Amino acid sequence: MFKEVSQEEDRIGREIVNAAFHVHKELGPGLLEIVYEICFCHVLAQKGFEIKRQLDIPIVFEGMVFEEGLRSVLDT
Repeated sequence: MFKEVSQEEDRIGREIVNAAFHVHKELGPGLLEIVYEICFCHVLAQKGFEIKRQLDIPIVFEGMVFEEGLRSVLDT
């Protein structure tokens, strides 16, 4: 089921996509992922976003919690 996003969610989404495009345009392909991550977070921080890198997101499976499950790049 589709839920319409708020204007603020739309603005945030546009800022994220624009930041990713800007970093890729400036750096081009072929670098290590960490380089893009650092530059992407830098651009978002310049735009006023609070950035936290490499946060663990737990995975729950059949009642077990795996704390090392996934990592998230951003927390805005």
